[in-house]
Amino acid sequence: GTPPMGNKLTVARLKRGRMAPNAAAKRKRNQDDDGVFGPDDCPDGFTARQLFGQGTSYTYDDVILHPGPIDFGAHEVSLETEVAKGIKLRTPLVSSPMDTVTEANMAIAMAEVGGLGFVHYNLSVDEQVSFVRAVKNHPVGSATDVNVVDASATFSILAASGRSYAVVTDDGRLGGRYLGVAHASDGKQLSASAKLVDHLAKVSAKKSRDDAHAAIKADEKLEAVPIVSDDGNLLGAETREYLLLRETLPDAGAPSVDAGGRLLCGAAVGTREGDKDRIKALVAAGVDVVILDSSQGDSTFQKSMVLHIRASHPNVKVIGGNIVTRRQAYHLTHIDDGKGGTVSVDGLRVGMGSGSICTTQEVCAVGRGQATAVYHVSSYARSLGVPVIADGGVQNSGHVVKALSLGASCVMCGSMFAGSTEAPGAYVTDPATGVRVKKYRGMGSLEAMQKGSDVRYHSDKNHLKVAQGVAGTVKDKGSVRKMVPYVAHAARQGFQDLGVASLAAARTELDEGRLRMECRSGAAQAEGGVHDMHSFTKVLFG
Repeated sequence: GTPPMGNKLTVARLKRGRMAPNAAAKRKRNQDDDGVFGPDDCPDGFTARQLFGQGTSYTYDDVILHPGPIDFGAHEVSLETEVAKGIKLRTPLVSSPMDTVTEANMAIAMAEVGGLGFVHYNLSVDEQVSFVRAVKNHPVGSATDVNVVDASATFSILAASGRSYAVVTDDGRLGGRYLGVAHASDGKQLSASAKLVDHLAKVSAKKSRDDAHAAIKADEKLEAVPIVSDDGNLLGAETREYLLLRETLPDAGAPSVDAGGRLLCGAAVGTREGDKDRIKALVAAGVDVVILDSSQGDSTFQKSMVLHIRASHPNVKVIGGNIVTRRQAYHLTHIDDGKGGTVSVDGLRVGMGSGSICTTQEVCAVGRGQATAVYHVSSYARSLGVPVIADGGVQNSGHVVKALSLGASCVMCGSMFAGSTEAPGAYVTDPATGVRVKKYRGMGSLEAMQKGSDVRYHSDKNHLKVAQGVAGTVKDKGSVRKMVPYVAHAARQGFQDLGVASLAAARTELDEGRLRMECRSGAAQAEGGVHDMHSFTKVLFG
């Protein structure tokens, strides 16, 4: 095996619009009696092979897709896909393993709306494992943002957080030993330093989400009803605030669950020797898929880790990356096992320097336009049956449609989900604008590297660290439980306009050259957005 090198169509040939060798025969065959030619003789736009074979690197905004004939409704479009071999998702969206994007709350919410979350690894092993366990043990449909505190917590914490209740466990985490529920209203006559554990409300814990839901509906004074395991550990809770929120949420459909009915959960890991113990602990916690988190995945470190996972944890799926070329894809799907055979990853993550907070292309001059990278890697990986995750460069639902149409199996979002209710961190008010924001940072930023993500960039042993990302803030975006159904519905409408009723159909159209597209000039891109308005309000969903 020699790795595929891509299409060599030149710019000159593309501009001339040279017909295929059998064009004359097709023209004669399609010519009507009145001399009018058929549509195959004057096709609009270009095939993906033509467009991406020029040697130019394109972003999603550079490309526009052409519509196709419609004979079905948007509600009939299926977005079912695979994030890795054998792991199916109903919604082709996953959250990025970034420390300002995905911890337990995000992973739970993403799985419940049909996607998947990858818990970041800028954490101790115990912390990451606790997040994975929280996802796997979470009662489907119960509240995610449960206010859990430890036994030392006082009423001052409730006052500061503005929450009306707190569930107390021995260690302040989901999965900890359940001690009771405290209500803020019970502390009005007490000192702020009074411990919650000394003033617990009379709330009976339940064993299922349905029982907890019935209890809180029956008693309007209850703020939270805990859900505990048989051994007394906190699994989750039904809360009044989540009950009210759920009434405003769109129908999420079926969640992403494993064979045992538990929510699917992914986790990021590194490629160092110490990460082998991390992987072992994550597997014991029930993780379904691990993603090898590296800015440049075509390395001996990553190949060695894939071989280790295959030998030690054969039932766990592993995703490799990040990559942007066919050659890199070849290397990660043909890893020498030392026994005369080869081993492949179960999925590939595509993107290098295309994220909103990533500066790899600027600092290191290495990467590729995301639309070009997704097309070339996906076209090769698809021949091997390896799913591809398009990671980075996604700013709106249109970008999601383009990524999936160009061959990606699903789309990984960081900035789109940062600032959501489920993202880690507290909201603050920007003093300059009065806007409610949350912190968002690239894992290549110095701030994240100082916390431990430098291993992702192979620079953990360097005294001098070069940033490949930035840190900042993003606006409050509300809950991903609203956002993801909106993006999924918009994607269905996009596929309807393309004339395809599923991702599989879109790939067939792509491979057979019936999915046509063009590049947009700067003026065309401006025309495609809002323009000629004195003022307007852009509301994405309602």
